[in-house]
Amino acid sequence: MAAFTIVQAQVFKAEEPLAHTYSIVARDAKTGEMAVGVQSHWFSVGTAVSWAEAGVGAIATQSFTNKSFGPRGLELLKQGKSAEEALEILLSDDEGREVRQVAILDAQGRVAAHTGKQCIRYAGHITGQNFSVQANMMLSDKVWPAMAKSFEKSEGQPLAERVLMAMQAAEQEGGDIRGRQSAAMVVVKGKASDEPWNDRTIDLRVDDHEQPLEELARLLKVYRAYEHMNKGDVAVELGQMQKAMEEYGKAEAMFPNNLEMKYWHGITLANNGQIEEAVKILREVYRKDSNWKELTSRLPEVGLLELSPQNLKRVLDVK
Repeated sequence: MAAFTIVQAQVFKAEEPLAHTYSIVARDAKTGEMAVGVQSHWFSVGTAVSWAEAGVGAIATQSFTNKSFGPRGLELLKQGKSAEEALEILLSDDEGREVRQVAILDAQGRVAAHTGKQCIRYAGHITGQNFSVQANMMLSDKVWPAMAKSFEKSEGQPLAERVLMAMQAAEQEGGDIRGRQSAAMVVVKGKASDEPWNDRTIDLRVDDHEQPLEELARLLKVYRAYEHMNKGDVAVELGQMQKAMEEYGKAEAMFPNNLEMKYWHGITLANNGQIEEAVKILREVYRKDSNWKELTSRLPEVGLLELSPQNLKRVLDVK
């Protein structure tokens, strides 16, 4: 293995993504949620680096990326291996281990990380309680320490926001020496449920962007706003119109120019008997896009707008 050179390492580019990058795997000690966050000067980094499964663990595989480390590592964790044991097994038969960088977090919060001797400097990792940060081909050796410090200081914040802040700290220290192109974040529940389609709570990717972290932050904010929208939808289903109005209002406050959020806020007001307030909101929506008025006319037939003929006319005849 000692004879393995960077020139020889280039053969791995043909089959495996060249994801020189910084990333974080992390767990929320209270909720058990686990996450991976990553950014790189590489197209669609989230398709190669980040792997996670509820109740199992989270893995980041980068540098000369061995994508198999993701699914294979998760399977080893499912078999009861610790993060350290899984990492040892993955590296044991990997001829390219010295150009690999990988971090593994298991559902108990145990972490293990590896930075190969031939990862391009500056490269390194720091493991801590419930997290590991790792980076290679960085502008300076301050990047991953800044990520670790940020994560430790942000305790009490939601896990997704903590992961984002850690990546922002990396960028503030110069980040990838080549610049930036893509970013991704995935968050899974701490325990697997009998509804696996709901166990991945956040899955955001910015595949190609001049400022991928800024775009990732915007998408996370949109996600939080739509959490309120979803809660509003549930409240409507339960007939809790006041609760629905509150949730739609919170979403709208976060994105006041989003017509969808404004529209459902208005419809909920109408269903709650507050016709004048509904008309004020719907007027603004209709003026910007008349298709929303056509949608309003279709809601009564499926029970989503229950108004008297007179009030239905009022919300449709808005000028």
